Amino acid sequence: MCARRARTPNQPSMAEQADVHELYELSVQNVENEIEFLSKTFKELTGRTGYLFREDFCGTASAACEWVKQGPGFQAIGVDIEPSVLEWGRVNRVGRLPAGDQARVSLIEANVLEVDTPKVDLLAAFNFSYWIFEERAVMLSYLKRTHEALKDDGVLFMDMFGGPDSFDVTKEKTKHDGFTYIWEQAEFHPVTNHMRCHIHFKFPDGSKLKKAFTYEWRLYTAPELKDLLLEAGYRKVTVYWEGEDEDGEGNGIFTPSETGTSDLAWIAYIVAEK
Repeated sequence: MCARRARTPNQPSMAEQADVHELYELSVQNVENEIEFLSKTFKELTGRTGYLFREDFCGTASAACEWVKQGPGFQAIGVDIEPSVLEWGRVNRVGRLPAGDQARVSLIEANVLEVDTPKVDLLAAFNFSYWIFEERAVMLSYLKRTHEALKDDGVLFMDMFGGPDSFDVTKEKTKHDGFTYIWEQAEFHPVTNHMRCHIHFKFPDGSKLKKAFTYEWRLYTAPELKDLLLEAGYRKVTVYWEGEDEDGEGNGIFTPSETGTSDLAWIAYIVAEK
């Protein structure tokens, strides 16, 4: 059993000193791998390099910032409706880029259902954020908007999760350096696939950040999303499934799959070509 770190009276707890956005990125994001997958897959599908990237539900815009690091020809647009998170990203992510890279990141405070941007090569909606559209008609409307936002050979990238565990009320803990990340599926309604999820953080001094993030989503399945994307006008939709290492754990390598693999919990990319 790990002993708690003692703190002196009046000393702020580790939870009080923590930055939830930094913790979130350390726990659930790997933008270097994401951007590598986007660039490589786009070139395989189109035969050319994609330069203009739009990140919907961009939050802190870490992926947009990682995108422009590829070189002076690369530009990124980040769209999010929450001004405080965008401002954090401007200061802590865009603001830390070299001046030349900063000029090629544009952050827009807007609703993704309404925003108009220049047509882009690639558009991504990651971290399951688009599941906020629980009504099928609204989801279809959003996917049609992404289709309109892409160039003629543009590609949409989204992620998703599934498996029997995703339809359950459960809690999963993952230890990181200096904190523990806790993913809680607090509610699941089988009739609607509505789910309420929380992210909590726990620290070695015993302090906690409960419900640091809360999500109200509809859990969409892969067949549902494929049908919706085709209905929205995409000509081809492919699921990219994660491979396994020798221990049966995910190896971070995603390849096209027509069937996937039966697993209690999985994460995949769904890629739609215009």
